[in-house]
Amino acid sequence: MGYLRTAILLAAMTALFMGVGFLIGGQGGMIIAFLVAAGMNLFAYWNSDKMVLRMYGAQPVDARSAPELHQMVQELSQAAGLPMPKVYVMQNEQPNAFATGRNPQNAAVAVTTGILRTLSRDELAGVVAHELAHIKNHDTLVMTITATIAGAISMLANFGLFFGGRDNNGAGLIGTLAMVFLAPLAAGIVQMAISRTREYEADRIGAEISQAPLMLASALQKIAGAAHRIPNREAERNPASASLFIVNPLSGARMDNLFSTHPNVENRIARLNEYAKDWGLARPGASSESISPPAKEAYSGPWGSARGRNRGSSRGPSEGPWG
Repeated sequence: MGYLRTAILLAAMTALFMGVGFLIGGQGGMIIAFLVAAGMNLFAYWNSDKMVLRMYGAQPVDARSAPELHQMVQELSQAAGLPMPKVYVMQNEQPNAFATGRNPQNAAVAVTTGILRTLSRDELAGVVAHELAHIKNHDTLVMTITATIAGAISMLANFGLFFGGRDNNGAGLIGTLAMVFLAPLAAGIVQMAISRTREYEADRIGAEISQAPLMLASALQKIAGAAHRIPNREAERNPASASLFIVNPLSGARMDNLFSTHPNVENRIARLNEYAKDWGLARPGASSESISPPAKEAYSGPWGSARGRNRGSSRGPSEGPWG
């Protein structure tokens, strides 16, 4: 059902795009707009992974520079039946992660230094499994296509604002204004709906790969708690890429509605707890409320030394991913 819904939403976005082209230039405008979008999609198909990794300053790591992380990705890839993706680390204090690539043979998983300092090893494994699920489902390609079409719709709408729609297509001033303001909004809504659909599915499959849905649930709560306190400047400058991350990296986006690129974290945690119960993996009394919140200051992972103990707490330092 998830794939059918995604296909319907993609068809709706394509129809919207062609409709904007028609309002601007009639049948000729629709054809030209379609050809432009096809060219953009072709370019994005071959280069989107390199573009987004460069955008976030991601650096490749291997078995020598990051042995624990590399081994984790390798083991989970084998469990998922996937070829080993490239592994990248981003120098970013916000805990987060994303996957990119046009297919499983040309995929990459990127994590921030913040997530390595914040999560335990099992929690990080849940996050990596989630990203591998995106690769397995070809979600990275789908999201690239939707982002490209949404960007093209906004571009065409702005073009229509300056040059106006055709007078002989019945649209007139009202149609042009509606196109300028409503078409990009509708495209954004469709893009967000597709992203949210794929996130729920990646949570489920990622939990199956790692066999630890509660660890993924705990990781989501920690990441969400920190993501709204720690800014991701690259994501703020490039909001179209926000849908790639496991948790929305933009500030102030929490509501599970048509205007959110990600489902509400509490809803995702609730589903993961249900999976754990159904699979007989739940701890007695486990629930979304029982998952411990993230520590205010976490120890660093394999990329540096500890920064210090949590202030105002009698507990010891928060464990890093390998502690």
